[in-house]
Amino acid sequence: MASSTQNSRLFVWVAERSFRGWSCSVCEWKEPVPTLLSDPEAKTAYDRLALGKFRDHKCEGYPFRLTPPDPNSFTARMRKLVAQGFKPKDAVDLFLQELALEYRSQPKVLEQAQEEGDDFLRRVRAGII
Repeated sequence: MASSTQNSRLFVWVAERSFRGWSCSVCEWKEPVPTLLSDPEAKTAYDRLALGKFRDHKCEGYPFRLTPPDPNSFTARMRKLVAQGFKPKDAVDLFLQELALEYRSQPKVLEQAQEEGDDFLRRVRAGII
């Protein structure tokens, strides 16, 4: 029987300077993206493998997360728009427009946001998020 912690945890995408990959919303379980992974089909395979590992992990075997996942991460912001009723493609477009205003003089941030948006849509199409 699964504990309530196991039922309430979320499979969370994390893209930070020090880590990029999947994580658990409850504990410090993480599955980093392999270095130089760029092919969309390989990324989807990685996502599926990470999801399987996430489902199999036991939060009790990891330290509990001291801070929640960043609610301002690119993926979290796109998910929030979808939760508000936007279609995923529209959510990504709106997010990218907002970011273009916020970071107009930082092309590297905008490039990263575009990549995150493409990955978000790929994961939605694959049924991972």
